[in-house]
Amino acid sequence: MLAQFLIEAVLLSTLGGATGVLLGAGFGAVMTLALQTPFVFDLRVALLAFLFSSAIGVGFGYFPARRAATLDPIHALRHE
Repeated sequence: MLAQFLIEAVLLSTLGGATGVLLGAGFGAVMTLALQTPFVFDLRVALLAFLFSSAIGVGFGYFPARRAATLDPIHALRHE
């Protein structure tokens, strides 16, 4: 059961990180056109941002997943 929660955390954090990098690059490209400045995309910075957001998502997804995996589903639903 823990693997299911971890897979969800990994998928959500990687999709969120990729979306953030793409939106940031797109917004940067639009702003450089509006401000008439050159667009510089540093892949290392984008990769670092992606890895950082993925690590945060997995880290904050692991501990609740570990706790949720130990709960009995009937008792967990009864307390909601």
